[in-house]
Amino acid sequence: MSIELNHTIVYAKDKQESAAFVAEILGLPEAESFGPFLVVKTANGVSLDFMGHAGPIDAQHYAFLVSEAEFDAAFGRIKERRLDYWADPAKKRLGEINNNDGGRGVYFHEPSGHFLEILTVPYGGWR
Repeated sequence: MSIELNHTIVYAKDKQESAAFVAEILGLPEAESFGPFLVVKTANGVSLDFMGHAGPIDAQHYAFLVSEAEFDAAFGRIKERRLDYWADPAKKRLGEINNNDGGRGVYFHEPSGHFLEILTVPYGGWR
């Protein structure tokens, strides 16, 4: 059996708000309840399991490989919400997207402060 990432727990100030935000921006199905989690499933079967957390949250980075059409749709939703976005993880290129590896990419924050990225070509390009 090959090893695959199945799920990860994402701590959130408000799990409903964060799960709904990520699902909506990415065009994914609504989160489903599973025990204390709200689960957002991606197309490759990996899920983000949002869990409420009252204390400080250490921001994490989550990157999503998307098609060109999915990028257009998600980026449109980012702009509709008037969210800040950057072309780079250092946040030096505010209001820009990147064209790394011949694709497009952009970084933005979700409500709990996690730093999300959508990109159309994986790092290093298609092999």
